[in-house]
Amino acid sequence: MNLSVIILAAGAGTRMRSLKPKVLHELAGFPMVEHVYNTSKKLGARQVQVVYGHGGDLLKQRCDHFDVEWALQAEQLGTAHAVQQAGPNIADDAVALILYGDVPLTKAETLQALVSDVSGNNVALLTVNLDDPSGYGRIVRQNGSVTAIVEHKDASDEIKKIKEVNTGILAVRAGYLNECLSKIDNDNAQGEYYLTDIIAMAVNDGNKVSTTQAEHSYEVEGVNDRKQLARLERIFQHGIAEQLLTDGISLADPERIDVRGELSVGNDSFIDINCVFEGEVNLGTGVNIGAGCVIKNSTIACDCIIKPYSVIEDAIIDKDTQVGPFARIRPGTHLKENSRVGNFVEIKNTSLGENSKASHLSYLGDSEIGREVNIGAGTITCNYDGANKFKTIIKDGAFIGSDTQLVAPVTIGENATIGAGSTITKDTDDGSLTLSRVTQKVVEGWQRPKKK
Repeated sequence: MNLSVIILAAGAGTRMRSLKPKVLHELAGFPMVEHVYNTSKKLGARQVQVVYGHGGDLLKQRCDHFDVEWALQAEQLGTAHAVQQAGPNIADDAVALILYGDVPLTKAETLQALVSDVSGNNVALLTVNLDDPSGYGRIVRQNGSVTAIVEHKDASDEIKKIKEVNTGILAVRAGYLNECLSKIDNDNAQGEYYLTDIIAMAVNDGNKVSTTQAEHSYEVEGVNDRKQLARLERIFQHGIAEQLLTDGISLADPERIDVRGELSVGNDSFIDINCVFEGEVNLGTGVNIGAGCVIKNSTIACDCIIKPYSVIEDAIIDKDTQVGPFARIRPGTHLKENSRVGNFVEIKNTSLGENSKASHLSYLGDSEIGREVNIGAGTITCNYDGANKFKTIIKDGAFIGSDTQLVAPVTIGENATIGAGSTITKDTDDGSLTLSRVTQKVVEGWQRPKKK
């Protein structure tokens, strides 16, 4: 099927009380319009057009990675007018699917069923039944067949009792769509060009309007303010939590997890409360993630323990490794098997070897650290001279005493020992003891200052 998707994203969204376009407000870490775009690509759309207006420059800048055509709606004169800006760019034999940039949770399966309905008809409409349909256009049927959509403000009291409502999402043969768009007028309470008028036209032309029902009302719920956005966020996250539990992952509280990307987890893993996963995160089996951790674009292998309030970004952590609490693992870090990183340790662009450990209060940047190395508290690799960065190499079995500064570029030899409180500026030999301290002095009769 030659599928062409039109995403309407021109509205200002005044109720968001924001300087940026409504569709750029984020759900699960991505703009709402990106969720809609990704669903379009899942459907195999050959063409995607985004109709833009308010904040168009910012929208195009933020979405410059989209493979789309942009259609400007300079004046917002209604949904039919918006579609009209994109309609001429679609081949007549294509199926046009109209979506909305502020309706982010429509499932691809639902839309696939809708698009398939066009095969025997010119028009297919997505509807939903609501307990409270106030504000929505009602689906008017006669003998079971759709005859019209009546907007709430134009509806009689009898029509307002109808529970089945229009979602605004429809699929239409493109040639027929453009034919109808040229005939739509704005003779209604709002003075706008309603896309829904196509339904009455189709009926008058003798076309059957097929309908598909959304399984869940949230699939077709648009966002008008931040309260609605927050509600959809929790619905989205709850769905992810339900799937994790089904897949054999334990969650301390399914209501307190946020996934802002793709999270893959092996079974028998545990995730404590208030953890955030961003980008692409892969956790092996038997992984334990403590409370309040933030993990982004990282791979954590089997049986690792990530203790509370640790931040891990663009890192690889091998099996049986422990991190935290309160550790920061920055991009380019590789923690190898059975290594240990403790509280208030920051590591960046560094390889920490098997069975090595940095237990507390250290900064290790631009380093290559071997096996069985002990990094004492307060150790710093001084990797930056104000203009350039340099590498520190610590070979297998080395022992770095507490409060040591390793001024890169520098290499610490195999099984070498650095005495506590040292500043090392030159390479050290294998098996050597190196220290740099001033001679300890005693000042006789010295008096500590006292408050006046």
